[in-house]
Amino acid sequence: MPKITSLLEDRKGPFHTFEFFPPRTEAGLVNLLDRIQRLASAPLPSPLAVSVTWGAGGSTADKSLELAEHITKLGLEVILHLTCTNMPKEKVDQALEKCESLGIRNILALRGDAPRSEEYSTEPNPQPDYFQHADDLVRYIRKNYDDYFSIGVAGYPTPHPDSDSPESDLEYLKVKCDAGADFIVTQLFYDVQGFLDWVKVCREKGITQPIIPGIMPIQNFSSFRRLVNLTKCPVPESISSDLLPISSDDSSVKKYGAELATKMVKQILDSGLVPGIHFCTLNLEKSVRTILENLNWTATSTVNVEKSPLVRHNRLIEDDQPTTNGAIAINGHSTSNHNQQISELSISPSEASQIAQWGLQHHSLPPVPKKAAIQGGAPSNSGQGQEDSWDEYPNGRFTDVRSPAYGEIDGWGSGLKITAAQALKEWGTPTTLSELSEFFTSYLKSSPQTPTTPFCDLPLSPESLTILPYLLELNSAKMNCWTVGSQPAVDAVNSEDPIHGWGPRGGYVFQKSFVEFFVKPEEVRKLKDKVEKRGGGKISFYAGNKKGDFKTNTEEDTVNAVTWGVFPGQEIVQSTIIETESFLAWKEEAFDIWTEWSLLYPRHSPARKLLEGIASEWWLVSLIHHDYKDKEALWRFLLEE
Repeated sequence: MPKITSLLEDRKGPFHTFEFFPPRTEAGLVNLLDRIQRLASAPLPSPLAVSVTWGAGGSTADKSLELAEHITKLGLEVILHLTCTNMPKEKVDQALEKCESLGIRNILALRGDAPRSEEYSTEPNPQPDYFQHADDLVRYIRKNYDDYFSIGVAGYPTPHPDSDSPESDLEYLKVKCDAGADFIVTQLFYDVQGFLDWVKVCREKGITQPIIPGIMPIQNFSSFRRLVNLTKCPVPESISSDLLPISSDDSSVKKYGAELATKMVKQILDSGLVPGIHFCTLNLEKSVRTILENLNWTATSTVNVEKSPLVRHNRLIEDDQPTTNGAIAINGHSTSNHNQQISELSISPSEASQIAQWGLQHHSLPPVPKKAAIQGGAPSNSGQGQEDSWDEYPNGRFTDVRSPAYGEIDGWGSGLKITAAQALKEWGTPTTLSELSEFFTSYLKSSPQTPTTPFCDLPLSPESLTILPYLLELNSAKMNCWTVGSQPAVDAVNSEDPIHGWGPRGGYVFQKSFVEFFVKPEEVRKLKDKVEKRGGGKISFYAGNKKGDFKTNTEEDTVNAVTWGVFPGQEIVQSTIIETESFLAWKEEAFDIWTEWSLLYPRHSPARKLLEGIASEWWLVSLIHHDYKDKEALWRFLLEE
C-alpha cells in the first residue's frame, strides 16, 4: 500500500480522509464496514485514507488492529493511530509489526495519557515507560523502520491542556516534526479564522509538513456541548446563538452542523493553506455524506472498493440449479430482467455459508437490515447512492448495540474526561464511604467545588433536577447508592418542552423512570428479592460486577424502550433502550472508571485502596419502572421501607 506522502504528491485537487473508532460490539463492526464501503463508493469520491483510532494505554489495541485489517481488505489505505504511554513497549512493537504484515504504511503517532510515575503505577516495581512523549515514538519508528512508514502527529489550533502556552505548544509541535513526522492532523475546531492564523504561525516557525484540519460535524447539541467542554476549543458567538433556539431539536441541529461544516471546509480550502480535510465521523454516515454532496465532490476515478464479506442483509439463498430464462414475479410485478433483481435480493449458498460461519464464530447479533434505496425505480443494495441513517445520532450507551456508534457520545472514548490536576482539584481525596457519599451529593447540589464527577463531566441536567430529592437520598451516607444515570417518568410531554423535550417540533415524548447506581454486594440480593416480591412485574432489574457476575429478572434478548417519541409524519422513535448486552458493555466501562480514578492517588494510599476495593467488589445496578404514568413509582419502591 502507498504512503500518505506519496498519495499527497500524486493528488489532483482537494482530498478528504475519514476517522472511525473500533465498535464495541461485533454487530457494530459488521455495520461499520458496510458504512465505510458506502462512503468510499461512487458517486462519492473515495477517501485518500481511513484512520482508525487507538485507545489510550492500548485499551482498544486488538479491536483497532482488527478494524484496520478489515478496512485494508476493502481496498482502502489505512492510517493507524498509535499511542505509546502507560503500556508496555512490546505492545507498540506488536502493532507496528502487524501493520507491516498487513501492508499498512501510515501511522499517526500520539502520546496518549501522561505517563505515570512509579509512585502512581498499577504494579509494584514497574518498568519505566520507554516512551514519554509522541516525539519519542516518532524517533523510535524512524530508527527501527527507516522510511517504511509515513508518520503523522497531532496539531492543536487550541493549545493542548498540558501546554503552558500557545507558544510552547507550537514549539513542541516543531519538535515532533523535526523528529521525523511527515504530516499533521489537527484537533477539531470551530473558529476557522483562528485555525488559518495558526497555520500561518506554524509556517513562520519553520513547520513545513502538510497540515490536515480535523472537522467534526455537530451531530446534536448535547454531544457538541460535551466536546467543547472537553477540548476547551473556542466557539464563535454566531454558532452559539444559532444553536440555542434549536438545541432540543436533534434533526435541526444535525442539519445545521452539516451546513456549518460545509461552509468551514469551503473557507479552509479557499485559503489555499491546506491540501485537504480530515472528517471525524463518530462512526456516523449521514453528516459526512451530506457535506461531500454539498461540496459537489463526486468520484473522479473508479477506485475498486471491495465489499465486506461480513455484510449481506436479509437476502434469499439462491438455488444451486441454474436459473431459467422465464420471467419471475417480484412484489407482484413480472420482469424478464430477473438476474439483476435476484443478484440484489439474494446471495449464493457459499456466501450464506461464509456469513453463517462468521456469525457462529463471533456470537454476535445479526446486522440491522437496511432499507434499499430506490434508484431508477429499482431496489439497490450496491452501496451507491445510499445512506444508513437508522442510528444517525451519537449513541452513547442507551441505544442499539448493533450500531457502529454504540457507546460513544463525543469521540473522546471511555475513561476520565479531565486532566489529573483538574480531577484532584474537583474530586478531592476520598478515603471513606461517607466521604464518597458527600462527594456525590455535593455534585448533585451543584456545588461550585464539585462541578464534575468521574462519571459525568457536565453539570446536572435540568431534567435530573426534577428528581433531585430522590437522588440525594439514594446518594446519602445512610444508603451509599451512588447514582451514575437516571431519568424521571414522562407522559406525552410536548417535544418543545425546555426540560424534557427533544426531537422535531409538534411531537410528544415519553419516558419510563430508571436509575443506575453502585451498591455493596450484600445489597444486590436484597434488591433482587424486593423486585420479585414487591415489583408487581413492572420493574426490570440488571446487576453486575467487575468479576463477571450478572443477575437479571428479564428474559433473554429482552429490549426495554425507556425513552420514545411520536412526531408528525414519522414512525415512533426509540431514542433510549436498555438491554443485557448494552448493560454489560457499560458495566465494564463503569468499573474501569473506578480503576482509573484510583490511579490518581499513590499506591498503598487510603484513597487508592478505597477506590480499588469498590472497583473489585461492588456491583452496578440498573432499575427500570415500566409504569410511566406513575411518576413516583420507582422512587417509592426504592426509598420506602
